[in-house]
Amino acid sequence: MSAETTANDFIRDIVRRDNDQGSYGGRVQTRFPPEPNGYLHIGHAKAIVVDFGIAEDFGGVCNLRLDDTNPDTEESEFVDSIVSDIEWLGFRPKALLHASDYFEQLYAWAEYLVGRGLAYADDSDSETISAQRGGFGKPGVDSAFRRRSIAENLDLLRRMKAGSSPTERECSGPRST
Repeated sequence: MSAETTANDFIRDIVRRDNDQGSYGGRVQTRFPPEPNGYLHIGHAKAIVVDFGIAEDFGGVCNLRLDDTNPDTEESEFVDSIVSDIEWLGFRPKALLHASDYFEQLYAWAEYLVGRGLAYADDSDSETISAQRGGFGKPGVDSAFRRRSIAENLDLLRRMKAGSSPTERECSGPRST
């Protein structure tokens, strides 16, 4: 982009400020994180242009990081379609990654937050969680499990990781290769 056509928005302003301050050694790295369980829609196209465009504008890279819960159940048709759509829009990911590749780190953060009472393990079924989420003009409702003790939450989280809870059996470990 030339100086005359440089885009100005709050995201690019933050990146410019960080670069001016020497944050991150001038490295710009973004990611596009779709769930690989369906086809992309128009909102995804906007996110692709922002995520890949910012990386491109600042000489950085953008990774495609699939936000997978259980890669063993994901269909390659959707992954292939996502990659194809990104390329159709004129972008190429630097790397294809999976959130599940970082399972151990994400789990460690979950234990940290639960252990400090900043998060909790919720083993509600998906229908209950959806109903409690709320929506336009309707506030969400706290889960009954929000008030469990830290010890109970840590125990449940650890059992979920071990696969003893049906809620988490589907995402009990890192992506198999």
